[in-house]
Amino acid sequence: MKQDIIEKLNQYITSRVLRDPARTLSPDEPLISGGIIDSFNLVDLAIFTEDEFGVHLDDMELNVEHFDSLNQLAELIQSRLG
Repeated sequence: MKQDIIEKLNQYITSRVLRDPARTLSPDEPLISGGIIDSFNLVDLAIFTEDEFGVHLDDMELNVEHFDSLNQLAELIQSRLG
């Protein structure tokens, strides 16, 4: 399940944010601290996550602690899915 979440997130970020669908992000690659996504992309990613996975994300979670890698984000999504 976690791998499926990571793949969907990777596909969204590489195609919609980076506009390079051929690229593959490492599950531990730093997204925010690595400059891959900025504050505008972060909001879009949060909206995608809520819509795609049917989870609610608190605005306070939109930070490096929860959104800095595909692994972190997948774990947060999984915790909300139960």
